[in-house]
Amino acid sequence: MDASPRHRSDIDPGLVPAALWTRAYLRRCDHTIGSTDLTIALRRDDGTASLFKTKVLARHIDDEATYLHVERTVKFLLWSRGAPEVLLSGHEAMPLADRLRRDYSPSGNRAFDAQFFRQIFEEPLRFDSVEQDALPPAVSSCLPLGRHLDGCRIGFDLGGSDRKCAALIDGKVVFSEEVKWDPYFQSDPSYHLNGIRHSLDLAASHLPRVDAIGGSSAGVYVNNKVRAASLFRGITDPAVFDSQVRNMFVDLARSYRVPFEVLNDGDVTALAASMSLRKNAVLGVAMGTSVAAGYVDKAGNLTNWLSELAFVPVDYRQDGPSDEWSGDRGCAVQYFSQQGVGRLLPLAGIALPASMRLPEQLEELQKLMAAGDPRAHKVYEAIGIAFGYAIAHFAGFYELNCLLIMGRVTSGNGGSVIIEQAKRILHDEFPELRIDLVVPDEKDKRHGQAVAAASLPALSR
Repeated sequence: MDASPRHRSDIDPGLVPAALWTRAYLRRCDHTIGSTDLTIALRRDDGTASLFKTKVLARHIDDEATYLHVERTVKFLLWSRGAPEVLLSGHEAMPLADRLRRDYSPSGNRAFDAQFFRQIFEEPLRFDSVEQDALPPAVSSCLPLGRHLDGCRIGFDLGGSDRKCAALIDGKVVFSEEVKWDPYFQSDPSYHLNGIRHSLDLAASHLPRVDAIGGSSAGVYVNNKVRAASLFRGITDPAVFDSQVRNMFVDLARSYRVPFEVLNDGDVTALAASMSLRKNAVLGVAMGTSVAAGYVDKAGNLTNWLSELAFVPVDYRQDGPSDEWSGDRGCAVQYFSQQGVGRLLPLAGIALPASMRLPEQLEELQKLMAAGDPRAHKVYEAIGIAFGYAIAHFAGFYELNCLLIMGRVTSGNGGSVIIEQAKRILHDEFPELRIDLVVPDEKDKRHGQAVAAASLPALSR
C-alpha cells in the first residue's frame, strides 16, 4: 500500500500519516475480492452507544495489515468516544475480537489502555463478536452545561505547567491571572488542593460575591468526581487517590456552597470556540503539556465522549516515538504537545541541557523562533505537517465544521507556521474536506479556557 505523504518534514521524515495509511488500506479493500464490511460498536451501561463502519480484507490476504487497521481504529474510538464494551460485527469479526481481547488485557500490549478504561468505567474492558442484528442502536448523550454568563462567576483552568483563573461579572472579565505550578509528579494531594484554592480565592477577592464556579482540567470527570487525570499522575497509591483525590472537586463545591462544575479541558476548549465563533460541529485541540481535546456536536451540545486525543494513534510507522506513559507508539502526545517539542528539538540540532524541563524547552524554542533561527522553524514545520494529516484523520471520526487550535505550543510566530503547514496539507492531500482552522488571539489563548469554564454551571433559582 502506498501511504507516502506528499509533504515531509526535514527533521522527522519517517511519518506514516494514519489518514493516508487508512485511505490506502480501504482502497485496497475496494479492489480486492472477498473484502467485507465491519461494524465496530462501543456500548456503555447507561444505554448510550456509538457505531463505526469500516471495511476489512478477507482473512489470510494480509492479516497483519487488517489487524493494524482494526486495532488502531478501535484504539482511536476508545480514546475519542469511550466505553467499557466493544462489539465487532462482520465475517471477520471473531478472530479480530479474540486478538483485541488478548492485547487489551492486563498482561497484553495495551495493558495501559485496559487499566485506564477499567478505572474510568469501573469494570473490565470487554470485546465480543456479534451478529449484525445484535448490535445496539446508536444512542448519544448530551451534557446540559455551558453558555451561562449571568452573575458573578469564577472560571479556572488547570494545566500541567500553569493554572489560570478568571473572575467574571455578567460575562465581562474583571480579573484574570496565571500561576506556574508543577502538579504532574507531586505525590501529596494537598499540593493540588492548596493550589486550586489559592486560584479560586484570588479570583473571588475581585468579586462582590461568588454565584458559580466552573473549571477545566485534563482528565475524565463524572459528576465532578475524578475518574482518571494526568494532573494527579504522581499520586500512585490507590488508597490516597480514593480518599483525597477522587472527591476533591465535590468537596470544593461543598465548601464554596455555589453551583460548581468541572469538565475535561478539551470540552471547555470546544465550548469556548462554539460560543465565540457561533458555530457548531467544533473540535477544540489544545497543544500544551499534553493534547487536550473536546467536541461540540452539530446541534451545539457537549457530549459524553472522552476525546482524550493525546493517546490516539496518528502515525503508523513501526518505529514511531513511544509515549512515556502508555508505552504505545505514534500517539498524538508525541507530536502536538510540549513532549512533542522536546522530541523534535534534538532532531533539529537544538541542544538544550538535559535538566531543562519541557515548559522551559518550549520557551527556548519560542525565543529562537522570534530571533529567526531556521532550526526553530523546522520544529514548528514538523508539528504543522503532522497536524495537517492528523486533522484529516480526526475528520474520519468526528463531524467537523471547525477546528479551534489553542495551547502554549501554538503561541507566537511558531503557531502561524503550524497553521500554515496544516492548511497546506489539507489543501493538497484532502481537498474534499471543508474545515475552518481557527486560532484565537493571544489573550484568548491564555485565558479563554477559564472564561468558558466559568459558563458551565447554571445558577440556582
